[in-house]
Amino acid sequence: MNRRILRLAIPSIVSNITVPLLGLVDVTIVGHLGATAFIGAIAVGGLLFNILYWNFGFLRMGTSGLTSQAYGRKDPEAEVRVLVQAVSVGLISALAMLMLQYPIERLAFRLLDTSVEVEQYAVTYFRICIWGAPAVLAQYGFTGWFIGMQNSRYPMYIAIIMNVINIACSSCFVFLLGMKVEGVAWGTVVAQYSGVLMAIGLWFFNFKDLRKYIHLRGSLQLLAMRRFFAVNRDIFLRTLCLIGVTTFFTSTGARQGDVILAVNTLLMQLFTLFSYIMDGFAYAGEALSGRYVGACDLVRLRRAVRALFGWGVGLSLLFTLLYMIGGEGFLGLLTNDKVVIQTASHYFYWVLAIPLAGFAAFLWDGILIGATATRYMLWAMLVASGSFFLIYYVFSGATNNHMLWLAFLVYLALRGVMQTFWSRRIFTREYLEKINQ
Repeated sequence: MNRRILRLAIPSIVSNITVPLLGLVDVTIVGHLGATAFIGAIAVGGLLFNILYWNFGFLRMGTSGLTSQAYGRKDPEAEVRVLVQAVSVGLISALAMLMLQYPIERLAFRLLDTSVEVEQYAVTYFRICIWGAPAVLAQYGFTGWFIGMQNSRYPMYIAIIMNVINIACSSCFVFLLGMKVEGVAWGTVVAQYSGVLMAIGLWFFNFKDLRKYIHLRGSLQLLAMRRFFAVNRDIFLRTLCLIGVTTFFTSTGARQGDVILAVNTLLMQLFTLFSYIMDGFAYAGEALSGRYVGACDLVRLRRAVRALFGWGVGLSLLFTLLYMIGGEGFLGLLTNDKVVIQTASHYFYWVLAIPLAGFAAFLWDGILIGATATRYMLWAMLVASGSFFLIYYVFSGATNNHMLWLAFLVYLALRGVMQTFWSRRIFTREYLEKINQ
């Protein structure tokens, strides 16, 4: 079981780590153009697309859970049906984004407080990169489908190739053709379409036996789509709560001044690093729990969950130890601002608690998505998010930022606790039989 987990988790971790490289490459290239406004434009544009695409994460997660269950019960027709549904919903959503791009642009830049020059370049970046939406959202469907089919290597290959193409195209457009922000934007779009074309190619060449099960009309009928939308509705609402907590955390830190904003941003990098690792094991949880739920194999389902939590506890203790030993040195690599580093030391113990407080939430998210028990995941998120805001507003005062971190840790821990409580319902023969009816 451990070998299966690692076979799924390690490529997913590599894929997760490559994701921020797309934005990092863009920033690095424009950073050599001699104007700080270019860097600001890429940062603002990247933030906007992160928020937009984050809302469609359900296309990957829901697809993974439904596909892994079809894989477990050896139902190739259902496997293909889920892929058709995910890609179709992604393309329709992307079409809506393209049609509404102007009001989205105006609303976004009204909310984002930027200089006139930064906004001018950021608008250019946005108006080009928005045309990559069909590729991005379609690829979400393919990524979830590959993971559901117990194959996390293909998403890793796609992510690596996209980064190589992005570096090559953006560099050529900027340094050889004399483009500026628009060159970086077009490089990103080319990489995105290259990624989805590679996904399509991998599917057609490596899953030839499944082509005969492609039935667009049957896959997109209302009855066939009902379960797809039910699962993804819960994930979408859960994602909105997550975005709300994350946005509030950032904006509340910003209201406490530039130093606290910088401190929170740096400390959150340690949480982000941990999340990349745990997300890899969550993806393994999606694939394996869905597979065993689909196969009605309660014994292996329990064995997979125990093994996943064994890895979770071990990695949490390891990261806690690493942060205790070298965490403050890591902050020194990110900034040489002595005031920020000194201030961060007053809050560093909160970061030490993150791995043990948060690992269960990551793992249960994956397991419940695979089991398509997404309603329990949503309920846990609602309780945890409500507790986050309650703790901050009731107890914050002179120690605002300490209460902000306390609220965030309680939010992480409570998600894991509530999911542990509700998840017991999926470990029954009755639940497995109901899901597979």
